[in-house]
Amino acid sequence: MRGALNVVVATIAIIVAVAVVWTYFGSSSGGRVGSGPAMLAGAPAVSYPAQRLDGTADALDRYRGKVVLVNLWATWCGPCRSETPALERLYEEEKSRGLIVLGIDQGESAAAASAFAREMHLTYPILLDEHQRYGAAYSAIGLPTTVVVDRKGRIVVGHDGEWALADFRKAVEPALRPQ
Repeated sequence: MRGALNVVVATIAIIVAVAVVWTYFGSSSGGRVGSGPAMLAGAPAVSYPAQRLDGTADALDRYRGKVVLVNLWATWCGPCRSETPALERLYEEEKSRGLIVLGIDQGESAAAASAFAREMHLTYPILLDEHQRYGAAYSAIGLPTTVVVDRKGRIVVGHDGEWALADFRKAVEPALRPQ
């Protein structure tokens, strides 16, 4: 009798765990709709002060009036390294239309982030988020994480994972259109 009760309790626990995971991660379009940064679409973008690579203070809200593609990354992240050239190219192509690419290093030293920026020939602003506040605020499940913020400071797109240049273009284009 006791063994049967244990099986029933274990089965109920498994069902509850599956329900919680299913609710959190969603069930459509790859299983992640409604989770991570995607769930933030329409919300105001959170901004924290952070140090730029040159030592000056900066923050996301400084770019209000521009479309900002926030990219959370780290030097050890292979997909981050892979997508970085596409981010630089997008920035060079679209900055005249009001696009800012804002790279936010998650938890690494200024030396590591600076070496990466030099290696990748980055010209867009890089912030150091040593306490990973942006990652927490934007519900980053992993790295890289990309969030597009419109000119009014609202999140229009959130995505966890690597993107190609075409994906970045598709994400920013609606926000870059004249209003």
